[in-house]
Amino acid sequence: MIVCSSSTVAGHRITKTLGLAVGSTIRARHLGKDILAVFKNIVGGEIEEYTKMLGEAREQALDRLRAHAKELGANAVVDARFSSSYVMGSASEILAYGTAVIMEPEST
Repeated sequence: MIVCSSSTVAGHRITKTLGLAVGSTIRARHLGKDILAVFKNIVGGEIEEYTKMLGEAREQALDRLRAHAKELGANAVVDARFSSSYVMGSASEILAYGTAVIMEPEST
C-alpha cells in the first residue's frame, strides 16, 4: 500500500476518496531506560533507547493506519502525517493519519 505525505503520486490518479484513516499507539517510558537517559542527559548525546522506542511506535502507528485504510477499501493513503501527544506522566500517543483513497496507474 502506498502511504505518502503528498496529495498526489507520480504516475497515478485518485479515483475515489474514502475518508480519514488513522492508526495510533500509546507508549510508556521504562524505568530502566529513564535511568540510562539521566546519565545521557548529564554527559550529552543521543538517547538511543528513546529513539528506538519512538521509531517502533511510529512503525506500529503506520501499520495500524494501513490496516484501517484497508478496512475502508483503500489501496493508498495520501497526505499522511504524524502527531504526538502527552497522555500521562510517562506515556505518549503517536498518531498516524491521512486520507484513504483508491488510486490507479495513469494510462499513457
